[in-house]
Amino acid sequence: MAKIEKYCPEGVYNPPGYSQGIKVTGAQTILFLAGQVSYDKDGTPKHKGDFKAQARECFMCIKRLVEAAGGTIENVVKLNTYIIDVANRPAYREARKEVFGDHEPASTMVQISALAQPEYLIEIEAI
Repeated sequence: MAKIEKYCPEGVYNPPGYSQGIKVTGAQTILFLAGQVSYDKDGTPKHKGDFKAQARECFMCIKRLVEAAGGTIENVVKLNTYIIDVANRPAYREARKEVFGDHEPASTMVQISALAQPEYLIEIEAI
C-alpha cells in the first residue's frame, strides 16, 4: 500500500488550503488524468455559465476516474487547474472541499484566456 503524506519541509511556506508537495512512497500504480471539463454524457458542455457547478463536475469526474481504477480521492496527489477568471478562486475552493473534503493535494492554478470550447470556464488535471 502506498504511503501518501503532505510534504513541506521547514523553511518553505506551508499554506492553508493546499499542499506545497505530496510525498508518495511504496506506490505500485500511478494514474495521470487528462484535463477534466464539465461535459454532459454526449460530450457537450454542462453547467454553462456556472463556474462553481463546472468546478464541482470536474472534481466529480476526477473522483469517478480514480475510483474506477481502485483508488480514492485521498490518492490524488497533484492538481493542475486552468481557469478563465481567477476571481472564481473562492468558488473553486468551495467545490473542491465538497468533493475532496479536507484532502489538500499539491496544486497549481493558472488563469488562461480560453479553453477548448468557450462554454468551459475551468479544466483540471490530476495525478
